[in-house]
Amino acid sequence: MLDIILLYFLLRNIGSIADSKGLKPLRWKLITIGFWFLAELIGIIVGLMIFSIDNFISIMLLAFGFAFTSYYIVKSYLQKIKPLDKDHLL
Repeated sequence: MLDIILLYFLLRNIGSIADSKGLKPLRWKLITIGFWFLAELIGIIVGLMIFSIDNFISIMLLAFGFAFTSYYIVKSYLQKIKPLDKDHLL
């Protein structure tokens, strides 16, 4: 539940970065959500391979680490994009 609340604030950050670059914020927010849940699922699978099923806290911490890493990957990719020049688009 806390990761959903954290994701809300992280999405606001992604939206503002995308808006400053002249990109559609909703698109980048949806990309971030998709990568977040995909990475969390991968983290759960890896956690189940490393730990036993009884070690739920370790599995979820690993999954949360994977999800947070996916946010930073999307954020760094978005920050490397050059801002769109609206004069050249017309």
